[in-house]
Amino acid sequence: MNLYEELTRRGLIAQVTDEKEISSMINEGKATFYIGFDPTADSLHVGHFMALCLMKRLQMAGNKPIVLLGGGTGMIGDPSGKTDMRKMMTKETIEHNIECFKKQMSRFIDFSDDKAIMVNNADWLLSLNYIDVLREVGACFSVNKMLTFECYKQRMERGLTFLEFNYMIMQSYDFYMLFKKYGCNMQFGGDDQWANMLGGTELIRKKLGKDAHAMTITLLTNSEGKKMGKTEKGAVWLDPEKTSPYEFFQYWRNVGDNDVIKCLKLLTFLPIEQIEEMERTMEGAELNKAKEILAYELTALIHGKEEAEKSLAAAKQLFGGGGAAEDMPETVIPAGELAGGINILDLLVKISLCPSKSEARRLVTQGGVAVDDVKITDPNGVIAIEKSVIIKKGKKVYHRVTIG
Repeated sequence: MNLYEELTRRGLIAQVTDEKEISSMINEGKATFYIGFDPTADSLHVGHFMALCLMKRLQMAGNKPIVLLGGGTGMIGDPSGKTDMRKMMTKETIEHNIECFKKQMSRFIDFSDDKAIMVNNADWLLSLNYIDVLREVGACFSVNKMLTFECYKQRMERGLTFLEFNYMIMQSYDFYMLFKKYGCNMQFGGDDQWANMLGGTELIRKKLGKDAHAMTITLLTNSEGKKMGKTEKGAVWLDPEKTSPYEFFQYWRNVGDNDVIKCLKLLTFLPIEQIEEMERTMEGAELNKAKEILAYELTALIHGKEEAEKSLAAAKQLFGGGGAAEDMPETVIPAGELAGGINILDLLVKISLCPSKSEARRLVTQGGVAVDDVKITDPNGVIAIEKSVIIKKGKKVYHRVTIG
């Protein structure tokens, strides 16, 4: 089995511009490819990790990754998949986020001996002359064609700023510059990036001639990518200060039955044959073993084997009926804030187990909350905490509340 076939079997390839040539280049280790990361936060999240896994797979086969950090495009904001304009960030925030990205990425991608490179598109985008861009780049794009792309169509009714309208041009220019400067001959991205990626391919051919080789390929579909790594509390982050190793492990241990095999294929480096055998043979309660494997493999990749072992032991204690684990997520509340106790709905919101009091009320009245193994069904109930209590949400989510 060659690499391209494995990527296909893992569900990582959605669309390509030239399957025969792309597969040949990837399999022979001749691809110099890039994936872009806009620094919209101070940590990578699970969605980014999927892209990093793909980079690592390709690098292991001899291909050369280019990590493109969006110091320039991050100042505009990608409208793809967004219903409203993204909040604009300052240069200082973008630079801080980029430094955070660099540290995390270096754990997964081998940048030694020119095996991979990391560049920032601010190096060429911020120095562009507006008139030059209009003449040299803008002339290569048809507004009529751009407006047919889904990334713009879905925003036309709500409002699309001219700032965001330029994002496709900037991303296309990135591919053009990477092609010229580093011989980058392939780009990867999510399904929502397809129009932007095609724009880069077309720009290279229009500027450098039809013989210029530039390939595009998309991986996991946008709808699936958005769902992955999302919780009621927000994104699942790779930074242990934002999502603890225990919380990270528990997220994957609790994925839906329909998602566990897919996640094993997309995000782990277990042999595809082993995963497909699990897909054929595991069902019902047996899928819990697959979830445990998924959680362990990903926690080990992100946080190391020691943290994975600790999280696995804690999970066995939880799911084995042994009670709450010692290193579960914890919220420390000053004693003065809990004088006379606290309403159960306020408590659930305060510790971020529910995003709102209305959601907390629904959860409580449906019997989905227990405090120290005592089910709470009265939304007006008051919880008195002497030292600490364990809040149980549903069947699998535990959270300790401690008086500080």
